[in-house]
Amino acid sequence: MPQIDYYFTPVSPWCYLAGDRLERIAAKHGATIRYLPFDTPGIFPRTGGKVLAERHESRKAYRLQDLRRTAAKLGMKIDLQPPFFPTNPAPASYAIIAAQNAGGGDLPGLVQGFMRACWAEGKNIAEDEVIRDQLSRHGFDPALADKGLFTGAETYARNLEDAVAAGVFGAPFYIVEGERFWGQDRLEDLDLHLSGQL
Repeated sequence: MPQIDYYFTPVSPWCYLAGDRLERIAAKHGATIRYLPFDTPGIFPRTGGKVLAERHESRKAYRLQDLRRTAAKLGMKIDLQPPFFPTNPAPASYAIIAAQNAGGGDLPGLVQGFMRACWAEGKNIAEDEVIRDQLSRHGFDPALADKGLFTGAETYARNLEDAVAAGVFGAPFYIVEGERFWGQDRLEDLDLHLSGQL
């Protein structure tokens, strides 16, 4: 059974626009998914990239156009200037890590729920109330927001180091069987790879 390592951040619009396609692809091929939230601003200077605020204005303008077009193509709602972006992704990431360790709930739904809250619902996913609500909505104990913070922080930091070592340089990033796929627009290629066609 193949395992897909999914490196992401809950504040990425591109991760949000991936929707549930990764989960559908994994189900189709009997693959498992390992959810690995990591510090994306921390990876850019180590892999030749720049955080959004430091990019040239032409790149920022293109990003907004591309997000608008991609969302329209996918039929997904998106706020191109959400009221709580950027925000600290660490608290939501810690909650995702705690939920994955605890089990028993809808982990994919939780991951997507945080992204939707940020990019379509105007919520601050760094706030404790929002985190607890997302945990509860997806079948997890909302107290996980307070439990395992040390473990969450350790895992979050380790995920960044593992990402760098694995050749990750952005998000979303998918790795399976040594093959790397960067971006929600490469999910079709991931599907074809698992089908033996790439």
